[in-house]
Amino acid sequence: MTGRIVIVGAGVAGATAARTLRTEGYTGEIVLLGAEHSAPYRRPMVSKELLAGTAEERRTLLQPADFWHSHDIELRIGVRVTSIDPGPGLVWLADGTAVGYDSLLLATGARPRALNLSPGESATIRGSYGGVSANGRMLTLRGRADAEALRAAIERAGSLLIVGAGLIGCEVAATARALGAEVAVLDAGSAPVERVAPGVVGEYIRNLHAQNGVAMHTDVRLTDLAHDGTEVVAVADDDRSWTAGSVLVAIGSVPDTSLAEAAGLAVADGIRVDECYRTSAPGVYAAGDAAGRFDPDSGEYRREEHWNSAQFQGAAAARSMLGRPRGAEEVPWGWSLQYGRNIQFAGRIRADDDQVVRGSVEAGDATVIGVREGRATGVVAIGRAAEFRAARNLLGAGTRVDAIACADESRPLTDGLALSGQS
Repeated sequence: MTGRIVIVGAGVAGATAARTLRTEGYTGEIVLLGAEHSAPYRRPMVSKELLAGTAEERRTLLQPADFWHSHDIELRIGVRVTSIDPGPGLVWLADGTAVGYDSLLLATGARPRALNLSPGESATIRGSYGGVSANGRMLTLRGRADAEALRAAIERAGSLLIVGAGLIGCEVAATARALGAEVAVLDAGSAPVERVAPGVVGEYIRNLHAQNGVAMHTDVRLTDLAHDGTEVVAVADDDRSWTAGSVLVAIGSVPDTSLAEAAGLAVADGIRVDECYRTSAPGVYAAGDAAGRFDPDSGEYRREEHWNSAQFQGAAAARSMLGRPRGAEEVPWGWSLQYGRNIQFAGRIRADDDQVVRGSVEAGDATVIGVREGRATGVVAIGRAAEFRAARNLLGAGTRVDAIACADESRPLTDGLALSGQS
């Protein structure tokens, strides 16, 4: 198959798509466009090794430095795409030039979510929240350059306030403590990482941070966040306040759909794509954090934000572009490393699911399984990688669950899940 495929976005989704196109036998041109001034790298390291300054450069890269040239993939870094024109099949760059394509993959990722303070219009925000502010004290974290700026701020100020107790906020808190900073975390929710883990795991993470000297405050509604020239001051609606040398706003991300919207593609919490990652424009596909994919089981569009999902979708979209089968459906999963503890999660455990616990969450050695109407809905494992892999595989198989058997640690988890038979 010949022609030219252009990929906008050199994160894991775009880079994996480029690699997959070659391994699947595509012989045409591949142009991979990245806005950052860096070869494709492992973004999960941003909040850990890259922030700590301990990462070896070769280990940060998705592929060895010579991979792209040796596989005849034209990698252009530091290139900003200003618009796409699906009619004639053109991608316009900031320097005014255009790149033609036969097929286009949008892997534009996401950008940090802006902070909206309560009570709305009466709240005041003084500072910049689109990245590093003018005084370098108010920051967000998405890429390598952000990590370098945040590390410099931590080393300069010696203290950090983190708004948001999701995965990024908690990982940064652990890394900042390792750098010697005083750290406080504020979150509007009732427990840390509640988007990916049930409350019992959230409480374990809260206690883990407390044991390492991090003050974590939940149920916080901020009304003001400002810097007075020397410190950042955050004020809540109950008049509590916190101060630090710098602040990181880590309250999630929003899909970067600006190119798609301007080109008239269907967009709603992501670039809408069908099961084959095709957008509403012929010849244009989307994958990764920016894509909201149609789920035939639920009849809804769903967007995943984990590294593994972006990697899976990049490969699946590449096969779809070549007219190849997508393969098995993905079970969304991810992981977090905090203070040396490995926390893995797959699927989704809702608050109203029955929760089966194997081991001891308090001791940091447990597997929590969500059960709804005789089905496993999700799993979170702390320090149990093998058990997590078994549960994740069974989630993908749609195995029915005997909750009592699952809780019996004298039986292997695979047996416990399989007792009620397959779907």
